[in-house]
Amino acid sequence: MNWISNYVRPTIDSLFSRREVPENLWTKCDSCGTMLFHRELAGSLNVCMSCGHHMNISPRDRFDQLFDNGIYREVKVPTPLADPLQFRDQKRYPDRMRAAQKKTGEAEAMLVAEGEIGRSPIVSACQDFSFMGGSMGMHVGNALVAGAERALERHTPFIVFAAAGGARMQEGILSLMQMPRSTVAVQMLREAGLPYIVVLTHPTTGGVTASYAMLGDIQIAEPGALICFAGPRVIEQTIREKLPEGFQSAEYLLEHGMLDRVTERKNMRDELIMIVRMLMRQPPAIKGELPPPGPAERQKAPEKPTQTDAGTQ
Repeated sequence: MNWISNYVRPTIDSLFSRREVPENLWTKCDSCGTMLFHRELAGSLNVCMSCGHHMNISPRDRFDQLFDNGIYREVKVPTPLADPLQFRDQKRYPDRMRAAQKKTGEAEAMLVAEGEIGRSPIVSACQDFSFMGGSMGMHVGNALVAGAERALERHTPFIVFAAAGGARMQEGILSLMQMPRSTVAVQMLREAGLPYIVVLTHPTTGGVTASYAMLGDIQIAEPGALICFAGPRVIEQTIREKLPEGFQSAEYLLEHGMLDRVTERKNMRDELIMIVRMLMRQPPAIKGELPPPGPAERQKAPEKPTQTDAGTQ
């Protein structure tokens, strides 16, 4: 009896027991519904291998892909007031902030970094849509100003990756004031003759679109990105009419002259390198470099003939 209970039963239970699989190993595509393995998805830069849908990507993952060898240095951003309006809806504002910080591992919705792309120095800012919808609060305004000032200091282009649902309502008018602040920061770059390049990702809406997201010298978007001030559902409810297919998508805006390019994420780095070097009047980037020759490959240079040898020839 001990043999059955101690050996046979545990063996049978182990064969038929359900093995638990971590939930984060697979991600479902929002567009086609395909289940994507996390390693393959990360290798494709969070782009669906089945339909090509561009999913959200964190600022650090984007910077790892953007900068040369993934090497960059963060630019310090001044810390604003934690809860200036003592705002509370279903939750207190500080509680929402702590939940977003725990979810993303970041302090706020925008990260600013400096480094090189194709050996050209740049400063870049990237919004994180996973952090409270990438909403524009005082920290985002501080980040844009800090990034612009750093670009002015180093005399480099400023590249911004926008992804937001608009202004952060928990900060009220203080959030809306970031629109003119960011506009002034962009004007500082213009007066200094430095390129300001904006990459619009899915989604870019609200006050972000009404300010720094549409002020770029070059406007680039990822495929299928929703770019608008008010969303299609709000417009349809207001005018009570059906909107055209693909209305407010990146391809629609490109066709109607509001964008310069629609570029896939895998080609974004090469595109930005070409644009930066062109605007900064630099020679074309070197696509690849040969390794230095080894000792066995080095050939001794021929000796110059002496005067005696030259006279006898």
